[in-house]
Amino acid sequence: MSELSASRIQNNPKYHQLVMQRDSLAWTLSAIVCVMYFGFILLIAFAPDFLTQPLSADSVIPVGMPVGVGVILVSCILTAIYVRRANHTFDPLTDEIIQESLK
Repeated sequence: MSELSASRIQNNPKYHQLVMQRDSLAWTLSAIVCVMYFGFILLIAFAPDFLTQPLSADSVIPVGMPVGVGVILVSCILTAIYVRRANHTFDPLTDEIIQESLK
């Protein structure tokens, strides 16, 4: 990419909009994942009795199993949210910015 194209892209208001939207979403999703993972680790460290309780009186499955699976599933869902937003919002905006810089 030439310096002129890079300069045009960086001066495009749509580029700044893209960067702000993408960064905002990325930081929000990252914060959710960090809180979730660190929360789970803190539960393991400070409330192991809670996590080792059975789900019900006749169950052999501890509470920690669905909580751990939930952490993994929520991480997958958050990844899917980012991918969907990238495909439907960020990629078309990126294409517009590139096309405008080539004119």
